[in-house]
Amino acid sequence: MAISRKEEARALSADEHDLVEKSHHPAVQELSDADLAGLVKLLRERRDKAQTEAHRRRREIRGKGAAKGATPSKADGGSQLKLAVLAMAMRRLNGEAERRRQLAASVSLIENARKALVMKQGAASDGPAFNSRTARRGMRPVANQRAPDLVRPMELGRQRRAAKVAQAKRDAR
Repeated sequence: MAISRKEEARALSADEHDLVEKSHHPAVQELSDADLAGLVKLLRERRDKAQTEAHRRRREIRGKGAAKGATPSKADGGSQLKLAVLAMAMRRLNGEAERRRQLAASVSLIENARKALVMKQGAASDGPAFNSRTARRGMRPVANQRAPDLVRPMELGRQRRAAKVAQAKRDAR
């Protein structure tokens, strides 16, 4: 479910809200790669901290963990919302980082292909290469290494059938 920016502002502190605002569409594309990496690091730390807090509160509510304050927490809706907001911001930043990585890989592939084409065209204009595929001495017959079979195939079949019939006679006794 989508979380509105108004709900985001209510769930986050001021500095967290500034970080999350940078992860939204127009602002995230204006960040440099170094700024994006720094923002990912900061936001991941905040998300992990919120996740730990949400888990602790959930344990308190179930009665499994000791209360951090004087009384155990009654609800953890705020911590869950904060965690969801920070997780969605992390997802957006990771998507932008992946988009940039794929774009850089595509550009690199195109550059390498153009470089290879220039090298190939330069090599083709120099004449035949040292290891060119030419016939040299031409085709030569290759001797058959298998020994010739002296027994006719018909004779082999006749012997096989005779052995089969003889075995059947022995088995019938």
